[in-house]
Amino acid sequence: MGFVINLAYFAAAVLFIIGLKQMASPVTARRGIIWAGVGMVVATLVTFVHPEIQGLTNYILIVLAIGLGGGLAWWSGKRVPMTDMPQMIALYNGMGGGAAAGIAAITLMQLKPGEMSLIVQSLAVLGGLIGAVAFSGSLIAFAKLQGIMKKTFRFGAQQAVNLGVFALTLLLGGWILASGGDVNVWVLLAFFVLALVFGVLMTLPIGGADMPVVISLYNALTGLAVGFKGFVLDNPAMMIAGIVVGAAGTLLTQLMAKAMNRPISNVLFSQFGAASEGQDAEVTGSMKEIEGADAAVMMAFAEKVIIIPGYGMAVAQAQHKIWELTQLLQERGVTVKFAIHPVAGRMPGHMNVLLAEAGVPYDIIYDLDEINNEFKTADVALVIGANDVVNPIARSNPESPIYGMPILNADYAKNVIVIKRGKGAGFSGIENHLFYADNTRMLYGDGQKAAAELISGIKEIG
Repeated sequence: MGFVINLAYFAAAVLFIIGLKQMASPVTARRGIIWAGVGMVVATLVTFVHPEIQGLTNYILIVLAIGLGGGLAWWSGKRVPMTDMPQMIALYNGMGGGAAAGIAAITLMQLKPGEMSLIVQSLAVLGGLIGAVAFSGSLIAFAKLQGIMKKTFRFGAQQAVNLGVFALTLLLGGWILASGGDVNVWVLLAFFVLALVFGVLMTLPIGGADMPVVISLYNALTGLAVGFKGFVLDNPAMMIAGIVVGAAGTLLTQLMAKAMNRPISNVLFSQFGAASEGQDAEVTGSMKEIEGADAAVMMAFAEKVIIIPGYGMAVAQAQHKIWELTQLLQERGVTVKFAIHPVAGRMPGHMNVLLAEAGVPYDIIYDLDEINNEFKTADVALVIGANDVVNPIARSNPESPIYGMPILNADYAKNVIVIKRGKGAGFSGIENHLFYADNTRMLYGDGQKAAAELISGIKEIG
């Protein structure tokens, strides 16, 4: 039986790795999710027949919990729109961290003196700490993205308070380890409460513009916590799944921080979003409005158009209209390409998923490094809902909070058309100097309505 169980866990781990590999490409991502899901089913079913849990009598509760959780996930997955997918991911990721913390709490509570080595007990404590931080931090990220709470929340000596709470949490963790397995339940409770509080405090001051990085970081922490629990429970599937998720999340976090040209420590502790919100850098010039019909003419007679989607496209659910617009332009012989910034939207790959949903071919979608040199030869750059990722102040003003962040060079195009609902600043609160440039025209209105105007204008040209 042991050989069969280990073989099944190995098969599950292979399926996890294959799934993750296929998720690296939009072409195979759907298949990768299915493979990884099959691996999870295999690991779950095998756990039920594991010899070490044969003494359990609460299978009904376990099956009921799986059915309830799976049903809620299926229902919410069907109902949640793509615009709310980032906060849904933050919420689900938090549940994973919370589960890891719960396993750690039960393991430590039931621990007997001498039953577990110091190394394994240390992994249990560390996994519980990381899981609890990921759980509460992800819930705050969810609340910010959902609009339930302010994008930032600050108070005096905030970083000092955070450091104090973290130090006290580590002290209690050391106390638990020093107990040699005879854990005081009140010390354990205080440890997890403080870990949860620290997750909240760490996330409160981080601005909304940094949420994609934060979500990715908490995803990595959740994976790490699950991996530690795998070592504690001697469960190979949890070990491998946790390590794979932790490693992937860590790499993604580093790539996103690099795309913003900011170290992770700066994202977590600089209060960039808080410092920048409501502060407008000095701008010259004025926003110049354009009618949909005039913008349509400009695009219809262009040779190359580069479209830059952002969160505004997601909010308006305009991706289908943008694809229809693209097809009309292509029929007129216009070369159309899509430019995607690594942190566009509210989570990694947000824009890619939306465009794939609309049926946009992958071969006309380009990353920042692939497309940036082409803006100089573009007749029109169409910006729909993007803000910071096209703000030229990132290149020109060392005093700007986003100075040095790689951006899409939309301002290098001969003409720029910006579809925007209003004249306010973007999600991060930083004024976008692109909107005031001489070659920029503002097409105000909902993204789907504005795209419909462009489509109608091109059709009228014939």
